[in-house]
Amino acid sequence: MPSPIPSGPASETAHPAPAGSLRRDNALLGIGIMLLATIFLSAGDAASKYLASENVPALHIVWLRYTTSGLILLAIVAWPGTRISLRTRRAGLQLLRGIGLIGSSVLFVSSLKYLKIADATATSFVAPLFVTALSIPFLGEKVGWRRWLATVIGLMGVLIVVRPGGSGFQPASLLPVFSSLSWAFSLIVTRLMSGTENPVATITWSTLFGALVSTLLLPLHWVEPSWTIAWVGLFIGAVSTAGHWLVIVAFRFAAASLLAPFSYIQLFWASLFGFLLFATLPDLWTWAGAAIIAGSGLYTAHRERARAREVTGRAG
Repeated sequence: MPSPIPSGPASETAHPAPAGSLRRDNALLGIGIMLLATIFLSAGDAASKYLASENVPALHIVWLRYTTSGLILLAIVAWPGTRISLRTRRAGLQLLRGIGLIGSSVLFVSSLKYLKIADATATSFVAPLFVTALSIPFLGEKVGWRRWLATVIGLMGVLIVVRPGGSGFQPASLLPVFSSLSWAFSLIVTRLMSGTENPVATITWSTLFGALVSTLLLPLHWVEPSWTIAWVGLFIGAVSTAGHWLVIVAFRFAAASLLAPFSYIQLFWASLFGFLLFATLPDLWTWAGAAIIAGSGLYTAHRERARAREVTGRAG
């Protein structure tokens, strides 16, 4: 799945820390938690690719993931002594966020049947650049020429990874790109409701929506269940839930601009799992393209943070 970090102030707004001092004093802890989250998320992708390679439809895999995650989150919320409210003031935005997430999940998992995990992961790093572009019509933000240049350079990195027109190109290479666009849309919606919604409630509603939609669509791509599919599906749901939960926890200890570079470590784990489980490794072009995409994303995060400081300074 695309990285859960939208790099920049948008993510800091979506997942506010309880206090600034907590972030500064526990930056290393936040980084450590984020690194752990990338392992869980990559493990979920590897398990998804395993099922996809066994001809399990993407919708079935997504259903297993969302259903398991939904049951886990409901159990956590219902646990005695847990004070987590699922109230929402922006039901419509929660619905839009859920649509973005389910679309992103189906597209990304669909690509895993044809692509190496590392290639799909590297391409998905383009999501923060789509956030920059979508912030103009949806958030009314002004994007300067530097951020536009970084966006164009990042898209060039995607072209290097995908290599359209090359002998190794396949249309499935575009699926992670569209997945990232859908993911970026969900991040924009997250920012729109960040001032009123609890992050835990938001992730719970999105997960339950994904479970509901995938359940309704499941008869379209039904496969005969087996114990192997069931156990791997439970694993995907568990590690994905743990990974996203760890991301939320990490934001309590460190700012998004600090954590963003470490989210790209997910490419290393994707490459390692791809090698151990499927005997595949990303080629030099994938690494080069991923470096360009990551660099442009980090520069975009830097410019957004600088702009946020300027706005804060003028307001003060």
